[in-house]
Amino acid sequence: MNRRRFLAALGGACGGAGAYAGVVEPSRLEVTHHTIEPRPGYARARLVVAQVTDLHIHHVGRVHHAIAARLAEIRPHLVVFTGDSVDDPAGVPAFERFLALLDPGTPKYAILGNWEHWGGIDLRGLGELYARHNGRLLVNETVVHPHAGRRLGITGLDDMVGGTPELRGALASAEPAHARLLLAHSPGYRDRLHADAAEAWAGGARLGAGVQGLAAEFRAMLAGHTHGGQVALFGFAPLLPPGSAGYVRGWFRGDGKVPLYVSRGIGESVLPVRFGSVPELAVFTMWV
Repeated sequence: MNRRRFLAALGGACGGAGAYAGVVEPSRLEVTHHTIEPRPGYARARLVVAQVTDLHIHHVGRVHHAIAARLAEIRPHLVVFTGDSVDDPAGVPAFERFLALLDPGTPKYAILGNWEHWGGIDLRGLGELYARHNGRLLVNETVVHPHAGRRLGITGLDDMVGGTPELRGALASAEPAHARLLLAHSPGYRDRLHADAAEAWAGGARLGAGVQGLAAEFRAMLAGHTHGGQVALFGFAPLLPPGSAGYVRGWFRGDGKVPLYVSRGIGESVLPVRFGSVPELAVFTMWV
């Protein structure tokens, strides 16, 4: 092969890769299934949770219709949105159209990501939007989701990059629950969780001890933010956003911290491409 043919072939390969990263992969969807292990003696009621994260939605496209279709098949007991659903006020109408595709009878719980803060989104209006679609936006709050006579505590924290997570405030009025789930957009908060709980306890207040105890009860932390690297070369993500703390994708367990799952999410940020990081709808089976 002469130099001209080699350059033409190389240009064609690069063009093909660019088209795949810009058009094909962002429109794909992988549904992943996971189990959140129960504590002994607590496995009484099965509950299915679907996680949608990092939509960065600007229009309702093929991948969004695919999410709605798969959720209709799976029929989860609840859906959680773990931040960066919308990153620009112009995208809010599209986000509402997407929510309208989902089963209105399925409860939805949501938190903020960094882009809801950075993008100048009307947060009060966003909360009202979720409410219109059987959802609740949690900003340093804990709610109890009843299920089959049992109680799942869901704590939603503000984002650590764009906002201010307040664990003590989120757990201050937490009601008794048979299991607890933590939603935090940036996975790096996992490294702060126990320090924040210990700091609250060190204050000497009765509430502090309660915070530390409740934090230890989280069965899992669900996060997004990283997009799985968004552009991952042979499994390696060369660039990660602040707040990632080295957590890229998948499960992180077994080191004495709360089990963490980092979803690859759906959309793109900064660059409108995905390569080696197919959009993900994560589905979790747990027991309460």
